[in-house]
Amino acid sequence: MQAIDETQLDSDIEYRYEFLAAFIGFGPEDVTAIQAFAPHLGPRIGELVDKTYERLLAFDVTAKHFVAKQHGFDGDVPANISQLSADHPQIQFRKDHLNRYFMQLIGRSYDAKMVQYLDMVGKIHTPQAGNKEINVPLVQMNALIGMMSDMLLEAVAASPLDPTATLKTQRAFTKLLWIQNDLVQRHYV
Repeated sequence: MQAIDETQLDSDIEYRYEFLAAFIGFGPEDVTAIQAFAPHLGPRIGELVDKTYERLLAFDVTAKHFVAKQHGFDGDVPANISQLSADHPQIQFRKDHLNRYFMQLIGRSYDAKMVQYLDMVGKIHTPQAGNKEINVPLVQMNALIGMMSDMLLEAVAASPLDPTATLKTQRAFTKLLWIQNDLVQRHYV
């Protein structure tokens, strides 16, 4: 039986990641499956980003978070929710971030820097990082990750991978997104 320091799970992000990965069974073969899927996912990232923002802008509770100035954005912000559209410069700025997120998932080494990046994805949606006025409720973050999971699983299913590789890749993305979800939720405690 492996001993786990519960206090360290809360204080050491790499330790937490290693525990989650070991418990869920996310290992090098999963990373390989995700990275091997890059030629299939890469060309579809723009479509996935557009679908994500179409959904985010379809609900007032999720769209309202894009009215406040986004951390790092230097352009004009919308005066209110009615001025938001998929083409608004601030939404384009956010789309670029989501595009980079997908690229990180398929192209980056899963090392300590990646663990920090995945953790920051959770933190940036709270007042703990970025804009102090942005505080996306946990239910919305859960909905977003659930939707992204569904889109990724659909993309894998629609690819020309053989059934064994399809299942392996879907499982790898599922494990990764469960880890990502934990690294989001930890910032809401």
